[in-house]
Amino acid sequence: MRVRVAAVTTVLLLTALTGCGGGGDDEPAAKRPTKAPASKEPDDGDGVDKTLTLGDPAQTIGDEGVGVLQITPDTVVYVKEGSGEKSEYGTFAVVTMKVKAMTGAPAEQTAPITGDGWKWIAPDGESVDFDSGNSTMISMDKYDSGGAVQPGTYEWDSAAFDLTAAQAKGGTLLYTDGESTAYRWKMPVVDSGPRVAEVKKQLGY
Repeated sequence: MRVRVAAVTTVLLLTALTGCGGGGDDEPAAKRPTKAPASKEPDDGDGVDKTLTLGDPAQTIGDEGVGVLQITPDTVVYVKEGSGEKSEYGTFAVVTMKVKAMTGAPAEQTAPITGDGWKWIAPDGESVDFDSGNSTMISMDKYDSGGAVQPGTYEWDSAAFDLTAAQAKGGTLLYTDGESTAYRWKMPVVDSGPRVAEVKKQLGY
């Protein structure tokens, strides 16, 4: 009789312990708190959440990740020839921009030879490089920043593209910085900005 009572007592004790579960690793995963995934704001796929317009500044990282440049494209002109050279495809789009060093370190724009720097995106999405057609023949004394921009200073620069008539209608200026972040500016389809007359004069008009 004592053996039977002891056995029953042991079974009851084991059953009670099993029911409690002890809060250990055997707890069903569904009852454990889970961490919600971090939300991510949507963007246009290239590091910026909107397309800028002519005159809007962008804080960009300098070449090789050194320093910060504030770049502000402010004027665009469309000409059939400039600097004594005719456009191969019909239209030169020339964009000027203010380039300002924003930190205590000198900073340079990224070099087009690396695949970064400036490009023109046509309305149908075609990418046009800085050396399209005769664009490298465009030269202007004032808008020709070279090398590093020193802390506390700014310089004027320009980018030129040789385009067909279709490529020049409602294009987008694209700049990719030292961290491979891309910035876009929607370009007006006609000469625009505060320096149109000055730019045309420097182009020989």
